Amino acid sequence: MSATTGPAAPGSAAATPAPAPAPAPTRSVRARTLACSVTGAAVVALDGTVLTLAQPALQRDLHTGVAQVQWTSTGYLVAVASLLVLAGRLGDRHGHHRVFALGSLGFAAASAGIALAPGIGTVVLLRVLQGVCGALLQPATLGMLRTAYPPDRLTGPIALRTAAIGLAAAAGPLLGGALVSAYGWRSVFLLGVPPTLAVGLLALTVREPRRTDPARARTGGDPLGALLLAAALGLLVHGLVTLPHPGAGGRAAVTLAASAAAALTLVRHERRAPHPLLPPALLRSRPVAAGLGALLAASAALSGTLFVTTYFLQEVQRLDPLDAGLRFLPLAVLMVLGALGCPPLQRRLGPRRTALAGGGLLTAGVLVLARLDTGAGAVATGTGAALLGAGFVTLMITATAAIVRHAPVEHAGVAGGLQQTAMNTGPAVGVATAALLLALVPTGGFVPAHGAALPVLALVAGLTLPAALALPGASGGPGDGTRPSEARRSRRPFCVRS
Repeated sequence: MSATTGPAAPGSAAATPAPAPAPAPTRSVRARTLACSVTGAAVVALDGTVLTLAQPALQRDLHTGVAQVQWTSTGYLVAVASLLVLAGRLGDRHGHHRVFALGSLGFAAASAGIALAPGIGTVVLLRVLQGVCGALLQPATLGMLRTAYPPDRLTGPIALRTAAIGLAAAAGPLLGGALVSAYGWRSVFLLGVPPTLAVGLLALTVREPRRTDPARARTGGDPLGALLLAAALGLLVHGLVTLPHPGAGGRAAVTLAASAAAALTLVRHERRAPHPLLPPALLRSRPVAAGLGALLAASAALSGTLFVTTYFLQEVQRLDPLDAGLRFLPLAVLMVLGALGCPPLQRRLGPRRTALAGGGLLTAGVLVLARLDTGAGAVATGTGAALLGAGFVTLMITATAAIVRHAPVEHAGVAGGLQQTAMNTGPAVGVATAALLLALVPTGGFVPAHGAALPVLALVAGLTLPAALALPGASGGPGDGTRPSEARRSRRPFCVRS
């Protein structure tokens, strides 16, 4: 027996031995983690696209109004946006695989319940529950990757996850239309039950490494900060969704003002909290802040542009939903191909130049679509859609990798929650901006070339360029973006700070 196991001698300092480093995840653990992350993210993306096509049939079958049906989307979106960061913190404290399993199994149960719901009230209530479960699983899809892969190998798994999201978004309208036509609206909610049930059970088979700081894991957290953040984000999303509705300007203004007040209170509280919900070290990280800004601007520009162009194709050019969807097929194709080509591009150019290229392509795509007039054909629309897809996927992968790899492992869930918050808030901002500009310039109708919506959204897309300039110039470790060559020239050994 070693002498170090006995009691410390009187008067000597009993030093607490440093915890042994957790063993590296095995190949099997990484494979199961990647399967859970990719499948979970794809199912959430698929759920949002197929629901849009199911809503008219749902309205007719349940004999309800448009406003109530819209709450099937709004209730879900508010629940998700409110809880993403808190869900990420729960993953940091209790294990990302556990939280992912809880979210996936709950998502499957809520989906099955919606398929059996007798009325619109039950559907809305279960959609809110589905949003809570979606908030649990979404940050975990990134948090699990951060704990399973070293920082220099994260880009590939994130790219595969993004390709699955793009493929799900592309297949959603076609698959949803076929299911609704053949089996009714309830079938689209049954679609996500088997995969989420499977990956939820699979996640339970992964044993995560033991926490290296038990004292930190026992801290009480920040319940007031979580409540304030949920209120600020929930009110923000609700106000943005309500803002474009006729006669709802006053209510939306009050809601947005309440959101701003909750956000200011949150900032003051977080500065004094002993264990803040939003770690200051994470928020002060330049790559994390830049990545979040790029994702917010890119998702706002993309969603607002698709909103305007979809109405243009169906209301002005009188295309049916299938033909309009086919015009956007290049967007989906370039998202999948771009996701596969982004990792080698990032290794060659570095995050900064890759993100600049993505922001330039995204802005160019919005500008091409902004020139569409009543006589525009499939080539012009397809070109703009292709540029949108290539630019957005490049920005999404590069910014997400920067956020996740520069976040300390103990804050991986919060980083994932912030990334998902940007991706969920951006579309609400983009659509609200587009709807307001369409109302302010009624003479242009839905014709992009005669309105102001897409030129303004091109400026929003251009905001991704200064954000990209703040990203690291080379793919180094999760520190401050130091180039590897600079690290080698330094007299001090290169180390990873967390």
